[in-house]
Amino acid sequence: MKKKALITGITGQDGSYLAELLIEKNYEIHGIIRRSSSFNTGRIDHIYNKIHLHYGDMTDSLSLERILQEVKPDEVYHLAAQSHVRASFDIPDYTGQVDAMGTLRLLEGIRRNCPNAKFYNATTSELYGKVQEVPQKETTEFYPRSPYGVAKLFSYWIAKNYRESYNMFISNGILFNHESERRGETFVTRKVTMALSKIIKGKQDVLELGNLDSKRDWGYTPDYVEGMWRMLQTDIPDDFVLATNETHSIREFIEESIKVYNNWFINWDENDNYEEIDLEWRGEGENEVGFCKNRNKVIIKINPKYYRPAEVELLLGDYTKAKEKLGWEPTTKFKELVKKMMIHDLNTN
Repeated sequence: MKKKALITGITGQDGSYLAELLIEKNYEIHGIIRRSSSFNTGRIDHIYNKIHLHYGDMTDSLSLERILQEVKPDEVYHLAAQSHVRASFDIPDYTGQVDAMGTLRLLEGIRRNCPNAKFYNATTSELYGKVQEVPQKETTEFYPRSPYGVAKLFSYWIAKNYRESYNMFISNGILFNHESERRGETFVTRKVTMALSKIIKGKQDVLELGNLDSKRDWGYTPDYVEGMWRMLQTDIPDDFVLATNETHSIREFIEESIKVYNNWFINWDENDNYEEIDLEWRGEGENEVGFCKNRNKVIIKINPKYYRPAEVELLLGDYTKAKEKLGWEPTTKFKELVKKMMIHDLNTN
């Protein structure tokens, strides 16, 4: 008999890759989507006929109860969130309602309707914020620096509380930044690869960014959804960091993206109309720019509106526990990740 999986946030980057993985593993897949006046299923259109979708919302406990009663899932993967960190400063109340209270609503619904279901809770490296230890692991003290991080801290602890109070199978995944060709266009990695692709083709003039020197541990999303699944296949629930144990700045991400393009440009005869990018950083602070010497123009600028009120300077994860207990480790590291994203956007934008 097929296992039933319920995925919140199935239309997102992580949800779409997870759904594909579970299809391969012969699950019956159910997903929760928000009602919208426009279609928002682009990432799952190719598997639309292989999954079951239900209208619901993390701010609406009645809709969650109804879905849980109907589906009675064996596994629940909770991925839905207001996940844009900078935006959480502008909409802190909504972020708390979705990311913090949404987890509580879902946990309470599971407790009342399908208490034996295994539950995966997506948390975040933003829990560490102002880092107290490098690298960060499961025992590192949390110090979130955004409404998003604080809301996810509530989500993390309420999940642990339900695990310990009601003997439910609940695992927290503390996932460091994970990116892909399906990453949302407002997130910095995809913003970089899309903008550079458009600048190369003359469709955009300048890429505007905030702090270029923030460092992140960037992995590839398909690796990470495999880790989510593995967490629910163990006998004992636990909390796990998924990361690559490498950290790179946004500046490095830009430079590597340009290297990918320049190599692509050299190796493809049909791209003779494109010019190589010879990038040079000029200036300091808010006045720093990325100058393309061979085009004699600025292509990257700093815009202070993208700064966070409280910055997170460095995130670097230690995935030793996941390797030892789950047999998980990342297969795609930084340079290959950037190559996948940049080539995709060069071919599609």
